[in-house]
Amino acid sequence: QVHPVESGGGSVQAGGSLRLSCESSTYTLRSYCMGWFRQAPGKEREGVAYIDMEGTTRYAESREGRFAISKENAKNTWYLQMNSLTPEDSGVYYCAVETDCRLVPGYIPDFEYWGQGTQVTVSS
Repeated sequence: QVHPVESGGGSVQAGGSLRLSCESSTYTLRSYCMGWFRQAPGKEREGVAYIDMEGTTRYAESREGRFAISKENAKNTWYLQMNSLTPEDSGVYYCAVETDCRLVPGYIPDFEYWGQGTQVTVSS
C-alpha cells in the first residue's frame, strides 16, 4: 500500500529554511514519481517539485533555485528543502505518489496517492 505521510512543517520567519519529509512504501513499485504540492487558503493546489525513481527532478519556475527535492531510497522517504522562504510560500504542503511514472520530457504526472498535508507558515 502506498500511503504518503508528511512531516516537518512549521512556522519560520522570512528568509529562513524548512525541510519537509514524506515517507511512503514505494519499494515494491517498478517505477514511480513523487511530488510536493502547496495549497494556500482560497487557492488551488499547485505543484512545487517532482522527482522520479531515477532521480530526475522538475520544479515550478518560481521555486527553482530556492527549493530542492531529493529522495532516500533506503528509507522510502523523500524531502523538500525550502530555503529563502517568503510569506508567499505559506500554505499546506502535500506529498503525492504516482505509480508507473517517469519524468520524461512532456509528461505531466497524474498523482494517485496523497498525504494529509503539513502546514508551513512564513511570517514577515
